Amino acid sequence: MTGAPGLAPTDPPLDHSPAVEVQGLTKRYGAFTAVDGIDLTIARGEIMGLLGPNGAGKTTTLRMLCGLLRPTAGTARVAGIDLGRDPRGAKAKLGYLDEEPIVYPYLTGREFLTFVCDLYGVPGGAERRAHVQGLLELFELADKQDETIAGYSHGMRQKIGLASLLAHSPELLLLDEPTNGLDPRSARRVKDLLQELSRRGVTTVLSTHLLEIAQALCDRVAIMDRGRIVAVGTLEELRQGTQQATASLEDLFLALTGGPEAPGLIP
Repeated sequence: MTGAPGLAPTDPPLDHSPAVEVQGLTKRYGAFTAVDGIDLTIARGEIMGLLGPNGAGKTTTLRMLCGLLRPTAGTARVAGIDLGRDPRGAKAKLGYLDEEPIVYPYLTGREFLTFVCDLYGVPGGAERRAHVQGLLELFELADKQDETIAGYSHGMRQKIGLASLLAHSPELLLLDEPTNGLDPRSARRVKDLLQELSRRGVTTVLSTHLLEIAQALCDRVAIMDRGRIVAVGTLEELRQGTQQATASLEDLFLALTGGPEAPGLIP
């Protein structure tokens, strides 16, 4: 299958097992429970939105799924691999982007992507150089590829972070506010890219506060509140569950998480 430059020309995998399986996943910090025994199954190629108010446990969940945090209890499987038993094998299958991407400011954009390829053992040579160049072009960074990342704007750092996720052609993307700092053109490019990756069988778990993006992009959403998943499903399923046949995702989100909490702010 051919497609956007910088993407490996692969067909969707024949494996129909879930991309993500979470059972009883829990994270406690002393007496505080950040994530409270959540269960979630995500299909291969699905774009799953992870929504919730600040402090709901979204970022903690993503960090447990990528192996940055060890759960207090419960299990998580990524591409069929148990994170607790084989964290290195699971991490090789995924890419994680934090809300503030970790990049090396004194490397150029091209050097950084090459470095990430080295970390994941992507074979060198002409094919890898073409892959790196394709990623730079895909995210409109080719003209800045030989400038150090220290001189990049916030949006450009976000784009080089996104490009780095695709260096090793992962099966699962875990994205925390991926359009943060992007202009509308770049945000649309990311949306189109995720849909193209979905058609190729790549799974995305996307945390965002931009509900219009979630409504337009995600196949399903899981809404979290106080560390628990309070609802999961398609927009139509959420409407049926709340008996609000024409509600927007914003309306459903507010209904499921307690609604506006600050009435009377303007006297």
